[in-house]
Amino acid sequence: MLDIIRNAWKVKEIRRKIIFTIFIIAVFRIGSAIPAPFIDTAALLQSFGESSNDFFNYLSILTGGGLEYGAIFAMSVTPYINSSIIIQLLCVAIPALERLSKEGEEGQKKLAAITRYTTVILALIQGVAYFFYLKGSGFLLGSITAAGKGAVVFAGFVIVLALTAGSALVMWLGEQIDVKGIGNGISILLFAGIISRAQEAYKKLRGAWIGNHQFAVVGIVLIFLVVIVFIVWMTGAERRIPVQYAKRVVGNKMYGGQNTHIPIKVNMSGVMPIIFASSILMVPTMILGFMKNTDTFFAKVLALFSTRGVFYAVLYFILIIAFAYFYATIQFNPVEMANNLRKNGGAIPGIRPGKSTSDFIAKILSRITLLGALFLSVVAILPIMMSLFGGTMGGLNISLGGTSILIVVGVALELVQNLESQMMMRHYKGFLD
Repeated sequence: MLDIIRNAWKVKEIRRKIIFTIFIIAVFRIGSAIPAPFIDTAALLQSFGESSNDFFNYLSILTGGGLEYGAIFAMSVTPYINSSIIIQLLCVAIPALERLSKEGEEGQKKLAAITRYTTVILALIQGVAYFFYLKGSGFLLGSITAAGKGAVVFAGFVIVLALTAGSALVMWLGEQIDVKGIGNGISILLFAGIISRAQEAYKKLRGAWIGNHQFAVVGIVLIFLVVIVFIVWMTGAERRIPVQYAKRVVGNKMYGGQNTHIPIKVNMSGVMPIIFASSILMVPTMILGFMKNTDTFFAKVLALFSTRGVFYAVLYFILIIAFAYFYATIQFNPVEMANNLRKNGGAIPGIRPGKSTSDFIAKILSRITLLGALFLSVVAILPIMMSLFGGTMGGLNISLGGTSILIVVGVALELVQNLESQMMMRHYKGFLD
């Protein structure tokens, strides 16, 4: 990996893209440290340090701590991620959006525009919810609350506007990385936010070590290293379906006759099922976080969705598998693949063209998807199980660690693959040589 980065740095055009990406990440991190107006950041930061609310802990990881500081980038990429999830789900349910998704580049541009508008709407809703949380918890500046209702309304307008504009700017920064930088912009920003929490994780590990939990700390580190190796191995694993192309004569030349394969990755959906499932399961926890009375029956039902609970782990496991199949269905169409093979004179050895081929591909996809989904589920719930059986371990919360590791490792591998493809394009000599 280091050799790839070192060689990529030597190419002038790629070096410019890397520098631009680093610059955007720096802007993103600066925005995550600039507080929005009228917020008592000292009290808010202290509250997050003492809080055990799973929803805010989850958002804090994804936003790189921006939520704790009441920063203008407090919402980070979460509105865009939620917007993307909603639009992808609606593409299956609404025929008009489904047609747009199949209209090539123009259709994708229209879907991207719809996703942007949805992101702004979601950011506005989340901004309003965050303001009411700040107001209800007493995290507005004392001078504002003392000035009366009009000052509070004005402060709310400014805070919501700043948070919404911050989310729109984060989305724009991500798109700039897509155009002028390296890798997927939103994934890179999400990666940067999680990595920025590494220092906080180190402090917690050190605190657990000092608190006579040395065995637990060593166990956690070793298990996480094994998980990282396992993720890297599974990410590169693929099932290759053999394909033979018939020979055909065109003029005086013979074409085809070669053997090749269709590569299908075991983890074809990446970390998307994890993000989908965790986003949905965090809704009950979010509602519970805004409730003042937690002794009601409804609050106790919502408390079942705690990331440290067995119910959450089981439901998380099931949802990841369900979303993995959903994502595989969006990505691959066995009938279309079978038709393309037949049109190009290709066939799978021992399988008849047409319906038999599509059924065979569908069967392979189903098995591979199940294997990939089980891999994601095990990695995601492993830290939850460790948290359940290991207790608090000196106040160390590792229940959200699986999601973070999957995102970080997945984005890092994707970035390396992007660098490799960029280098191959620029070093390929072409048929003239």
